[in-house]
Amino acid sequence: MVDNGIEYGDMQLICETYDLLKNAIGLSHKEMGDVFDEWNRGALDSYLIKITRDILRYEDTDGQPLVEKILDTAGQKGTGKWTGIAALEFGVPLTLIGEAVFSRCLSAAKDERVRASKIFSRPKAALTDDKTVSSDKSDFVDKSVFIKDLEKTLYAAKIVSYAQGFLLLREAAGEYNWNLDYGDIALMWRGGCIIRSAFLGKIKEAFDKKPDLENLLLDPFFADVIENAQDPWRRVVSAAVQNGIPVPSLASALAYFDAYRSERLPANLLQAQRDYFGAHTYERIDRPRGEFFHTNWTGHGGTTSASTYIV
Repeated sequence: MVDNGIEYGDMQLICETYDLLKNAIGLSHKEMGDVFDEWNRGALDSYLIKITRDILRYEDTDGQPLVEKILDTAGQKGTGKWTGIAALEFGVPLTLIGEAVFSRCLSAAKDERVRASKIFSRPKAALTDDKTVSSDKSDFVDKSVFIKDLEKTLYAAKIVSYAQGFLLLREAAGEYNWNLDYGDIALMWRGGCIIRSAFLGKIKEAFDKKPDLENLLLDPFFADVIENAQDPWRRVVSAAVQNGIPVPSLASALAYFDAYRSERLPANLLQAQRDYFGAHTYERIDRPRGEFFHTNWTGHGGTTSASTYIV
């Protein structure tokens, strides 16, 4: 199930990448096929990248790209949904896979989307020549640089997807007392699954070095990849937002990373809100963990607090 959930994430990330190549910098299908072909020779070498290359190059009987004649409503059998449900039950933030599932749901609302497209305007990139693209004519971006940025962005987001998937496996293993070999799971997936890729060998190496690895992002190899991808990742997501191109999975992966690397999140305010309206209590940074407090925020409330619990 987790394998299939990651598959949902991988496919959505590739679809968003295709959308950016096509609608942000205006590549032809041949050019896009060449880009995926080049990526398949490097770190992104995988079955899904390979078949995407073949799909983009495939022409219908009239010589036009067949992919553009396919209705943009994605089906699903439920495994991605089950992965998301399990993540919610275990309290694991599978944000990227969740967005991939929701993207399929949104794609199914074709008629409604068509109506909305006629109501709302969409910003368009200002293509200046074969090498530059920008939503602001005073700020040009070289196409070749954008493609390289996109390659690093796709790789970084892919790492986040797998990191989240393995977090769900680890949480389930703790709950059910499973003795899982995460490195062997990665090799099993590389053997014949749709998500098979050279990338899985690096996951195997990471867990061989540290079987109790908390998160793939903390492995030195993956940490270095993510660190080097930060600037390109932000440029790509920013360009997508500025040009009105939806990238829910690429963006949610970046948001997860930013939250994961944050020493302090605004959840302190959230806890204050919960205590204000529901007396749910909170912990203090100047007291030991495990001690809970309730404040009478208005002067009109009582001192009775709700029980402390985590769903």
